[in-house]
Amino acid sequence: MPKNNSHARRLGVVAGVLVVMASLSLAQTLQYPAARKMEQTDSYDGTKVSDPYRWLEDDHSEETARWVKAENELTFSYLDKIPYRAQVMKRLEQVYNYPKYVQPFRKSKLYFFSKNDGLQNQNVFYVQTGLEGTPELLLDPNKFSADGTSRLHAFTVSRTGQYCAYAVSTGGADWEEAHVMEVSTRKVAAEDLKGLKFSTLAWAGKGFFYSRFDAPKEAHELSSKDEFQKIYYHRLGAPQSDDELIYEDKTKPEQFYAVYTTEDERFAILAMRGKGSKGNALFFRDLSKDEKKFTPIVPEISDDSFQVVDNLGDKFLVITNRKAPNYRLTVYDPAGKDSAWKDVLPEKPETLQDVATAGGKIFATYMKDVTSRVYVYSLAGQMENEIALPGVGTASDFGGNRDDKIAFFSFSSMNYPPTIFRYDIASREAKIFRSPEISGFKADDYETKEVFYASKDGTRVPMFLVYRRGLKLDGNNPVLLSGYGGFNIVEAPEFNALRLALLEQGFVYASANMRGGGEYGEKWHEAGSKLKKQNVFDDFIAAGEWLIANKYTSREKLAILGGSNGGLLVGAVINQRPDLFRTAVALAGVMDMLRFQKFTIGWAWVSDYGSSDNADEFKALYAYSPLHNIRAGVKYPATLITTADHDDRVVPGHSFKYAATLQAAASHQNPVLIRIDTNSGHSASSTTKRLEQTRDIYSFLFYNLGITPRY
Repeated sequence: MPKNNSHARRLGVVAGVLVVMASLSLAQTLQYPAARKMEQTDSYDGTKVSDPYRWLEDDHSEETARWVKAENELTFSYLDKIPYRAQVMKRLEQVYNYPKYVQPFRKSKLYFFSKNDGLQNQNVFYVQTGLEGTPELLLDPNKFSADGTSRLHAFTVSRTGQYCAYAVSTGGADWEEAHVMEVSTRKVAAEDLKGLKFSTLAWAGKGFFYSRFDAPKEAHELSSKDEFQKIYYHRLGAPQSDDELIYEDKTKPEQFYAVYTTEDERFAILAMRGKGSKGNALFFRDLSKDEKKFTPIVPEISDDSFQVVDNLGDKFLVITNRKAPNYRLTVYDPAGKDSAWKDVLPEKPETLQDVATAGGKIFATYMKDVTSRVYVYSLAGQMENEIALPGVGTASDFGGNRDDKIAFFSFSSMNYPPTIFRYDIASREAKIFRSPEISGFKADDYETKEVFYASKDGTRVPMFLVYRRGLKLDGNNPVLLSGYGGFNIVEAPEFNALRLALLEQGFVYASANMRGGGEYGEKWHEAGSKLKKQNVFDDFIAAGEWLIANKYTSREKLAILGGSNGGLLVGAVINQRPDLFRTAVALAGVMDMLRFQKFTIGWAWVSDYGSSDNADEFKALYAYSPLHNIRAGVKYPATLITTADHDDRVVPGHSFKYAATLQAAASHQNPVLIRIDTNSGHSASSTTKRLEQTRDIYSFLFYNLGITPRY
């Protein structure tokens, strides 16, 4: 038996070498589309910076369209030559084809929830009377468009359950139209609200608050800078032209506004964010008194964050990180003077990640080394009990009505599929409400592990690993290392069914929790922002080095992946350490760090990145900007770049210019390809789009890591 195993292993190694050789040969014969270089130089505080592919920022020019067509033809001709690409797609469909539920919520006597039967492009919304009632179809977003790429966002139901409002985006863009439906008749009202983007829909009385922008420049809807957002109130049955302007500031074009209402609809809460600040200002209006002006809770925008969780009569429960980098829950009394603020849940060593109320209780989710701990408190802040969770993972989506007897929450981990739990408030007991059944998947076949490693400056950084049980630490395993590291976002340990198609082929999936995220509160976030952004790249590089040093993999088997800010991460680290990684996938990355603030909502990212308009921040940005640090003749990893034609968040010009520059400069020993999707946005606009993109990413990884999958 050992002899046969050795023989099989040798055959596997030989097969892998042959695949790598084929990949190298194919890469060296690639003929990249010609990309014209223009004379374009900008001056930043005396530093001259060339931008020869500036013309690729114009996504409506015929020249750009020809380049995009040629790049896609090259990319898909490469992918078409991968012999097992169809089998990869088939396997992805198999592991993803299971019913997926989103937990229910109650309005009056009605419960609402959404479900995907398996491979539906969009989740379908249902309504039922009571928890034991029969689900009835309410809204099917799969019928919004012929190709299933129109998505539903911001689904909200009025307090009585009589109406629902929802926003629809076309082709994955951030621009949306809002609609209203009468729940009992399923009749959609005639009024359509246009110009919404990043908008809440907050019910109050016989209508709702929402935010919108003025119409963008014609033919530049997906790239024009988003400015002068306004808050409106829409009254049911009235045309949008009659909507009441609630708030605007004509002196500050670069501000965000979000309005939400308390459960009793007594108060409208206005949160206001501005360019360059990580926090927000906070205001309220007492709708029961028909107030027309907002009263400040926190009058000025700063780097401190504030969010109203609920109101307790005339007072507000507010979660904040002011004087508490790990966050605290406070009660704010508008009638108070010197003692307007009082702690309900003081700051703890662990980060307070989320707070919600239901059934007269406070549900507080803390993070300890990136894993959830959930505690139940009285409204006065007295701890009553901890909710026992199934293991090390992520609990989320707590909350409910004040008179609820039960609350729902979700739990997931790397090898524990998203499961909905029902928590009985009186008995303090949590039971499984709905758990997914994935054909052929057994949680015990996989192992999840949290490790800690030292970054370049000695900082202790956590990382989660998941892999098939029985893994041999011989340095031969393929590893996919991912990360984000920005905007206070937590890369929590969660399940992804599509990842099974990698794990069952021997992959280790590693998720690094770098600085810049919110894993350890605001201090962790600040340590990876603006002038300290290089810490994020150091943390990621150190993660790769740790995986190699501890025999999980080798440089020839190490792949990396990141999206959006994570795409920036990938672009930066392969410039700094091209020797460390065999393969890299950059999804919709922010690649031009000198001009990101000039498009759509990019100005809002200045709070995390800084701006090239600031001399010191320019130096830091220029030092790591993926576009500006590509070196000629360097052997870069096999690189796949992705973007989409309807990405109006990180505009495609970032990826276009980056791909053209890397293709012109790299040694051409490894492929550099860009995949440009259609009718899709910053993330995949449908299940079909997601599966197709994942198929091509996984096929690219397998091919360039020398792995022949056997499904």
